[in-house]
Amino acid sequence: MTAPGTGTPLDDPETLRKRALAALLTARERTALLTSCVEDPELTAQHSPLMSPLVWDLAHIGNQEELWLLRTVAGRDAMRPDIDGLYDAFEHPRAERPSLPLLPPAEARSYAAEVRGRALDILESTAFQGTGAPLTEAGFAFGMIAQHEQQHDETMLITHQLRTGPVALTAPDPLPAPAFTGPAEVLVPGGPFTMGTSTEPWALDNERPAHARLVPPFFIDTTPVTNEAYQAFIADGGYTDRRWWAPEGWSHIRAHSIEAPQFWYRDGGQWLRRRFGATEVVPPDEPVLHVSWYEADAYARWAGRRLPSEAEWEKAARHDPETGRSTRYPWGDADPTPEHANLGQRHLRPAPAGSYPAGQSPLGVRQLIGDVWEWTSSDLLPYPGFSAFPYREYSEVFFGSEHKVLRGGSFAVDPVACRGTFRNWDYPVRRQIFSGFRTARDAGPDSA
Repeated sequence: MTAPGTGTPLDDPETLRKRALAALLTARERTALLTSCVEDPELTAQHSPLMSPLVWDLAHIGNQEELWLLRTVAGRDAMRPDIDGLYDAFEHPRAERPSLPLLPPAEARSYAAEVRGRALDILESTAFQGTGAPLTEAGFAFGMIAQHEQQHDETMLITHQLRTGPVALTAPDPLPAPAFTGPAEVLVPGGPFTMGTSTEPWALDNERPAHARLVPPFFIDTTPVTNEAYQAFIADGGYTDRRWWAPEGWSHIRAHSIEAPQFWYRDGGQWLRRRFGATEVVPPDEPVLHVSWYEADAYARWAGRRLPSEAEWEKAARHDPETGRSTRYPWGDADPTPEHANLGQRHLRPAPAGSYPAGQSPLGVRQLIGDVWEWTSSDLLPYPGFSAFPYREYSEVFFGSEHKVLRGGSFAVDPVACRGTFRNWDYPVRRQIFSGFRTARDAGPDSA
């Protein structure tokens, strides 16, 4: 299969092998940076009960790589069977992990490095086509491991944001952008579209299979909601008026005295925020960041709008009304470049709203990929025909009303773990994550 319109072979074995190698090396480079920028005591400390010690993430990355690539794909004996339980994410909640006999930093680094060396040997010798084994077909297992490591790299960046001391991470800011003067919202015509994928070689089980979804016409914000717009909600008493809040959200913000996005605080007449150990004025033109689903939902109600459903978000991001096709990304099928989206921790903040015109959808919706994860109104549920692969604990155990879906990725996400079909999820109270949102509203049948 070739990505339509791009000439990019998505299942050519040698091309995929090179992509897998590049993805694994990129992930490890980021992991090394995130775990070498602090002294060992900071690696072993727990900076929030919501997060693991950084050293746990480091060894867990190596352990998952050993489990899937060395033991399962290559059939090799276990290197460290004694630590499997320590790094099983389901066996020990995050709050308990500091009390476990974890590998110390030097040993964790050595273990992860030794696993990686052996994994690269396996990558060279594994057939990617005609194997009859779904785990190795198109190099899926290697893509899965690269995505897993990058997801933990984002988690580790979140941990750095939660740390109270200096954060020795730097990156250039996104380029300034002129104030966005385009339309505030875009009409997405009603009708069917293809949701999910059956052809993306490294898509995870919850993205599959592709299926037809009928979506009525709706309007969606052209850009994510900005800090300036969110400050208007705060100034209008948004956090003190229960009319805008789901009952559980109202109880939560009252119980925890929440009055603004996480890391914001007021100093005189202006809002400041803490970002990776530094204090700065909240930039008005950036997408709002570190808000929970309850906060996003309350803002949308206050604005006389609503959060888009997951299907609406994906249609806005992938549907090309001219061809009727669903593309891999809003701009088409080509892989992301720095002109398309803010991804890969290239910057450590969102770009101004309206940035990346080259990355907009055919209808003109911007920044659907990168910058901030976007809350949707939808619960995490399986698609019709869903089949768990390669293990139930990746998606299936999370299905239900407890988790809300986020889409689009953030500045902290690598392109290997971000595409138009990628689904993220979290509890509606979570806001330490790099989460924002955009709003939507119904359109009448005459708008189609």
